[in-house]
Amino acid sequence: MAAYVPVRWVSPLLYTAVLAGGLYCAVAGLGSDRPPYWRTGAFAAGLAALVALDEVERRGGTRARHALLLAARCALIAAVVAVDTSELAQVLFVLLPFTAYFVFGRGVALSLGALCVAGLLIGYVVDAPLWYRDQERVSDLLMLCVGLVLALSMAGVAVGEQRARRALEEYAARIAELSAASERVRLAREIHDSLGHHLTAVSVQLELSAEFHDRDPDSARRAVDEARLSVKRALGDVRQSVRALRADPPGASLKSALADLTRTGRAAQDAQFAPRVTLEVSGSEKGYGAQEVSVLYRAAQEGLTNVRRHARATRVTVALRLGEDVARLVVTDDGCGFVSDGMAAGYGLLGMRERAHLVGGSVDVDSVPGAGTRLTVTVPRGGGGGDG
Repeated sequence: MAAYVPVRWVSPLLYTAVLAGGLYCAVAGLGSDRPPYWRTGAFAAGLAALVALDEVERRGGTRARHALLLAARCALIAAVVAVDTSELAQVLFVLLPFTAYFVFGRGVALSLGALCVAGLLIGYVVDAPLWYRDQERVSDLLMLCVGLVLALSMAGVAVGEQRARRALEEYAARIAELSAASERVRLAREIHDSLGHHLTAVSVQLELSAEFHDRDPDSARRAVDEARLSVKRALGDVRQSVRALRADPPGASLKSALADLTRTGRAAQDAQFAPRVTLEVSGSEKGYGAQEVSVLYRAAQEGLTNVRRHARATRVTVALRLGEDVARLVVTDDGCGFVSDGMAAGYGLLGMRERAHLVGGSVDVDSVPGAGTRLTVTVPRGGGGGDG
């Protein structure tokens, strides 16, 4: 069990009350005989030593060190009780189980409380065999028991509060760690789906420009122009991501964003390996939140990027149906296809599935070598709660 910190004000308050009561009894002569000055001085010195012991104990240490300090506290309290003529110092014994609770736990504290009661009873039996007929002694025993119950209850509440605070701090640290990890994953998806798409387009267009520089200067020039346009779009996506991080509202609708996306590379469609892209959109975006729209857009973007990078297709169809309950995006090409399991480790498909999972959607890839590829992304309406 981890050591906890005792309540700081309990011990000083109890020392002050016992000191004030003892000095008052000594000065007023409430006992049978006025105590000698040395005894009153020893009484005050013992309480001062207990205060110093508290300061030493607050510095912490091993369980063995705390055990030695507990034994020293017991000896000091016994000495203070021995020189106290007011018999008020007996209440200090409740500090033994109280302080032990924070370091050694409830079991040790209860055992010490029982020992305190047993010790007082043994003293009564030795000093006055008929103590149970003495109202004052019975009252002192009951007051000690009540003090022990209150002290142990206070210690239990304090330890529970400190334990809960530590658990809350651990949970907060864990949440912060998970939030940072989630944000890293999200940024990785953004970089891959946005900049990766445009950089792939620029790479393809520059390769086409280099290949057709001598044979078809017009196509080469159009490819360079399209590369410049892709760079501008990449810068636009970077600015849009920054706006998203600053919680600015989104801009264009999904239909217009997909239309702009499918126009990428259209200027070079007469060149080799530049597919002709067809867009089909039906239904209304109303009721679909920003997060669901982002999932559909990024899926279309990743699908087109993979087609241009790997498929060697001549025709691509991007079909989006926005239904009342579910939105379904299908990206189909007539390219070379692939074995579906070979794509499982790709960052693009991984990020696409992560995005879809966040809104309760699904991703399905159907591809056969030589027969093209069909990418289907399904997103339920309201699955993202409308959060961007």
